[in-house]
Amino acid sequence: MSSALNVVALIGSPTSSATSRTLLLVRHLLDALQERLHASVTLVELASIARSLGQSLTRGEVEPFVEQALATVESADLLVVATPVYRGSYPGLFKHLVDFIGLEALVDTPVLLAATGGSERHALVIDHQLRPLFSFLQAHTLPIGVYATPADFDGAQINSAALQARIALAAERAAGHLTVQALAAPAPLRRIA
Repeated sequence: MSSALNVVALIGSPTSSATSRTLLLVRHLLDALQERLHASVTLVELASIARSLGQSLTRGEVEPFVEQALATVESADLLVVATPVYRGSYPGLFKHLVDFIGLEALVDTPVLLAATGGSERHALVIDHQLRPLFSFLQAHTLPIGVYATPADFDGAQINSAALQARIALAAERAAGHLTVQALAAPAPLRRIA
């Protein structure tokens, strides 16, 4: 049997909660991915490193557990990134964390984007803010993102058929992309001038 795909889920919520809709969305996405892929999954939660991260101005200043979180993100074969929307954008500490990711660490890494917000009016955060952020790092942002609102959930369950279908489609497309990518020979990394 081939080795498991290293799937890393980065949850960009600066506050911890077992009932976080962002975390619940990620868990449903990971379940859908694991139905289609042989994967080992690691969660990196911003909430657990937020205070220490916020005190660091450079990566060289971060505590060892923050460095470990960054190294975990950078080692992903597939990165699932999910963040709540605050005042029309992702949280500032989430951006601070992304700023510490090595400039070439995510080149060509597939990234499945997801977000949660209080209403549908924030749904474009995926295409207008998250996609450009990870495109700057030359990651391969997958074309199907997943956005959810409080109306999509009933406790820890998703009660929206449309969201369930979107999760299934995103997982199916991610699995298909990874299968094709596994068959292709890796191209040498070219640096930007």
